[in-house]
Amino acid sequence: MNTPGQHFLLSTAARTLSLAKVMRMTDDQAFDTFKSIRWASTGGEPFCPRCGCFQIYRLNDNRRFKCAACLHKFSVTSDTIFASRKMAIRDILAAIAIFMNGAKDHSALQLSRDLDCQYKTAFVLTHKIREALASEQDAVGEVAGSVEVDGAYFGGYIKPANRREDRIDRRRRIYRTGKREVVVVMRERGGRTLSFVAPTEAAGTPLVAERIAVGSTVYADEASHWDALEERFLTKRINHSVEYANGDIATNQAESFFSRLRRAEIGIHHHIAGPYLSAYAAEMGWREDRRCVSNGEQFLAATAAALGHPVSRQWKGYWQRAEI
Repeated sequence: MNTPGQHFLLSTAARTLSLAKVMRMTDDQAFDTFKSIRWASTGGEPFCPRCGCFQIYRLNDNRRFKCAACLHKFSVTSDTIFASRKMAIRDILAAIAIFMNGAKDHSALQLSRDLDCQYKTAFVLTHKIREALASEQDAVGEVAGSVEVDGAYFGGYIKPANRREDRIDRRRRIYRTGKREVVVVMRERGGRTLSFVAPTEAAGTPLVAERIAVGSTVYADEASHWDALEERFLTKRINHSVEYANGDIATNQAESFFSRLRRAEIGIHHHIAGPYLSAYAAEMGWREDRRCVSNGEQFLAATAAALGHPVSRQWKGYWQRAEI
């Protein structure tokens, strides 16, 4: 129970998952855990992922199944994002638990040390989890009600020159490397978060308009490109050069999302490459939407998202550049 003024993450209610408990699982317990999460609708009883038949036989190794109807052989990770795995199921569960316990994300280098595996293995594994979380976020479709919109630059970096007179204004277009892009976020107040990456805030405005339900109230700053939203929505604007909030007119929840993503970029990863920026942004949206959910529930939700996601096209194999 939270004490008055106590942050949720410091409360007992936030801690329902013990990494030690996961690491003490036997292979059979880890296997049963995967089964119960993947086939939760049938109480952990497997059914064929291809034809849906419930008449299933266990093969001799007791880890694979065979469908009586179509004769398809499958395992607990077949046709999921963890298909063709080499890592033990218990280690995958431990990886998800470690990954979800990172309040501001978890680096692949640190995970490789935690699991005693290659950096490439940890890198691909974390991105598979992010892909599953991003898919779940994108399934939201559109946001509605009171929606805050904003954009912020991430990725790319030009180190400031030593001497002040040699320094440049990195905000100017002529000094941009092309690696620095804008994450545009749409966030319901007290609800869901949608994000995407665009070259500029202005370039992302049409997509913002498409993903907000008609009849919503949109809160934005005074940037001129948000003027286009006034044609479709009731729009309330805040001038950040004067104040951060004026009554209920603010974009503080959008800024909260950027704060989490900024701390992950600076404090955990130090650099986020442009092609992966959308994956990190979607992950932070997923975390923000569940910021007041216990780590045990987050663990179960992330595992269910991964086991419900099909084989990754981008991360198939153990390294992205492996031939398919």
